[in-house]
Parts: sequence; C-alpha cells; structure tokens
Amino acid sequence: MMLRLRIFVLLAAGLSVSPVRADPPMAARKPMQTVIISFDGAHDLNQWRRSRALAAQTGAHFTYFLSCVFLLSPETKGTYQPPHMKAGRSNVGFAQSRAEVEQRLYQIRLAVSEGHDLASHACGHFDGGHWTAADWKQEFASFADILRNAYSINQIAPEPDDWKNVAARVDGARAPYLSTGPSLYRAIADAGLSYDASGISRGPEKPNLDGAIARFSLPLIPEGPKGARVLGMDYNLYVRHSAGKDNLARSKEFEDRSYAAFRAAFDKQYDGERVPLQLGFHFVLMNGGAYWRALERFASEVCTKPDVACISYRDYLARAGFGLKRAPDRQG
Repeated sequence: MMLRLRIFVLLAAGLSVSPVRADPPMAARKPMQTVIISFDGAHDLNQWRRSRALAAQTGAHFTYFLSCVFLLSPETKGTYQPPHMKAGRSNVGFAQSRAEVEQRLYQIRLAVSEGHDLASHACGHFDGGHWTAADWKQEFASFADILRNAYSINQIAPEPDDWKNVAARVDGARAPYLSTGPSLYRAIADAGLSYDASGISRGPEKPNLDGAIARFSLPLIPEGPKGARVLGMDYNLYVRHSAGKDNLARSKEFEDRSYAAFRAAFDKQYDGERVPLQLGFHFVLMNGGAYWRALERFASEVCTKPDVACISYRDYLARAGFGLKRAPDRQG
C-alpha cells in the first residue's frame, strides 16, 4: 500500500518512476573470468621481485614453473643426472654461485607464502619428446630431490623450518619446449602430480579434468595487423616479431602489439563464454622487456576487475574441486 502511494505521489509531481526489479537469477549471471599467468624457468632474481610486485599491485596469483638446475651452483651441478647424458649437463646453465641459489630460495619461499604456485619445469630444459616414461620419472625424481634438499646440497644453513613443506607443494608440471606425449602424462601421474600445463590449443579452452591428471593448454591467439594466430607466450611473440633476436628500436611497437593481443583475447572471453585465458612468460627480458611491459599493462587493467580472478593453476583446480594430490613422499 505504501509503495503504491509513493508511486502515485511521484507521478502526480511529474517525476518518472523506474520499475522495481529483483536481482537476476543466479543462472543468468556470468561466471568469474579466470586468467592464469605463469612463468617458465623462474631464475632471474630481479624478475622474481618484479613479478611479485605486480601480483601485490593487482591481487593476482601466479604459477612459477621452476627449472631445478637454477638451484645448483657450479660446485654442485654434478648432483643433477639428466636422462641419457653425463651428470652436470643443462641446456640453460646453472646458478652462478651459492649466494645466488640462497637468494632464489628466499624468493621462492616469499612467493609461496604470498599464495603463488610453485611447479616443475623439469631440470635441464631438454626436449623430452622422445623420452620414455622411465626417463621422465628420472627427471621428475631429480627435480623433487634437488628442490627438497637444495639447502643441504648447497651447504646453506640453516634450512628454514618450513622448507620441506614448501617443496612438497609442487602439484604440476610444464614440459620444456611443450614437448608432450603419453610417456610424459604417465610419468606425471606416477610422480603424484595433479596437472600438466604443456598443451597447445586453437584458442582458449577449458582444461580437461576427466583423466588421472588435469591437462591445460596455452592458446593460440590472434596478433598483429593481420590477426595471425601465435601461441600466447612471450618467446613465441619474440620469434614472430624479430626472429628471436633483440630489436630494441622497435621495443615499444612490440609491446603495444602484444598488449593489444592479450587484451583482445581477454575481451573476447570476458564478453562471451568466459573460458579461462592462459598466458605464459619467461624470466627473460626479450626485445628490451617489451613482453613484460605488455603483461604489466594487461594485468593492471584486468586483474583488478571485480569479476576477474587472476589465479594460479593450483588455485583453479582447488576452485574446480579437482583433487590436488598431497602425497608427502611423491617424486615431482
């Protein structure tokens, strides 16, 4: 009665009245837009700090795919035994000193304490496309052992009380060069890991959660004046833009192109079905840092939106109810 009286008074005064509407049903509301940003290698200390600062600014959580050789100094590199090679071999080198290892371990502990996800990028960054499941099992075992015992291997004391728990949080892997196959997937499952993030898809797609492990794929996204598709990863943009060689004179151009590609891929999902968008980066400043600057622009704009969740792979699986495996003695 009071509501009808109020409407009558407003109409008599010549004022418009907006109809009273209930909130839309939950089924009509769009889900959160998920963005998953990850970093391969995870070695350069400045980029550790820079990525963590970006996360603090935007509220994002990242996944760091660590190559375990960066936890070995020149004196301890012989600890690593790659499949079918002599001990102490690596495609990406090792840490330059014990002090550098100690600082990297400190950054890892800080990142995990801040809610980020540590995952495996294997060790020596070898192409395991033709490896057997046993080869991959050896590689994952090396990763687990070197990560878990990094302090004692490098004679860094004291080991923090929480380090073994930090090392045990590794739940997933990404194969170097994204070289996948049945052997890799069997080894990931046998190692007690929950997900693989080495796949490639035509565009953003939901992960496959039907098997023993969850399988994620980096998407091909339109980029550049012609909109030709390229993998949503900084190295692939680097190869397209400058054939894998730095061209500093065009750094701003490459930044703008990359940002535009990231934003267009995001907007398509945000305005559409809201399929998760995955983007990958390295701790290397290619083309004068063009791709990191593009990332920072992109994350600052989208990760701060109230209906966007910039989260790690581990966070995504936890939200999806996919069982993360917590076997304390697992290899990986």
